[in-house]
Amino acid sequence: MEAWYMDETSEDQRLPHQKNPNQPVSLSKLADIGVLYWHLNPKDYENDKELQKIRQTRGYNYMDLLDLCPEKVENYEEKLKNFFREHIHADEEIRYCLQGSGYFDVRDSDDRWIRIWIKEGDMIVLPAGIYHRFTLDKGN
Repeated sequence: MEAWYMDETSEDQRLPHQKNPNQPVSLSKLADIGVLYWHLNPKDYENDKELQKIRQTRGYNYMDLLDLCPEKVENYEEKLKNFFREHIHADEEIRYCLQGSGYFDVRDSDDRWIRIWIKEGDMIVLPAGIYHRFTLDKGN
């Protein structure tokens, strides 16, 4: 997982949008705004003891799987645009990347966008009440 402050350009949402020079954001800074992170074993997620412990400790009892790629999602471009609309939830948002990669963008306490690049094995929890959005990267 990598994170950085985003530039202000309106280019393709799937580009990294790093400032020049890059301004990385640490895990501790993400934790300060309530974003939690784990790196797990996506190849054996059904039997992963660490994932089971996280689910039990945090009270997660529901799981669904989403294949988000052009080959498997009808109206793919439209759905991706919908995920990229800034929004907020009353509950946590929990996401575990089993394959591929994408970007979660979250607003910090100063209203600046932070881009979080998650890849295979990365699990993040966005706290309730944080503005965020999601897009895939150029790998789709």
